[in-house]
Amino acid sequence: QVQLVESGGGLVQAGGSLRLSCAASGRTFSSYVMGWFRQAPGKEREFVAAISWSGGTTYYRDSVKGRFTISRDNAKNTVYLQMNSLKPEDTAVYYCAAKNTIVDATTAHAYGYWGQGTQVTVSS
Repeated sequence: QVQLVESGGGLVQAGGSLRLSCAASGRTFSSYVMGWFRQAPGKEREFVAAISWSGGTTYYRDSVKGRFTISRDNAKNTVYLQMNSLKPEDTAVYYCAAKNTIVDATTAHAYGYWGQGTQVTVSS
């Protein structure tokens, strides 16, 4: 069992940066694959990035490659999403999620644990 709490969202101008954090409870954080997803109004939840237990493997959706970086600090039970060169189309509620295996790491329904989400708004 793991509980997830996101923070770091806010309002930023296009071209700006934000860093999202997701703090996890429990002593087994390092055993979870962690993912970031987002959902804009009227749209389905979509994959953004994922990271393996050790941090050695990462995945990104094509539209954020080169702009977003996912990382984790297992000593702090925290996963991060550094977002640079933000665009208005990045506006969404961003969710942190956890799962036990790397299989289907880019698929929302494969994740069993979710945070409450944090709003990111990028103005043009």
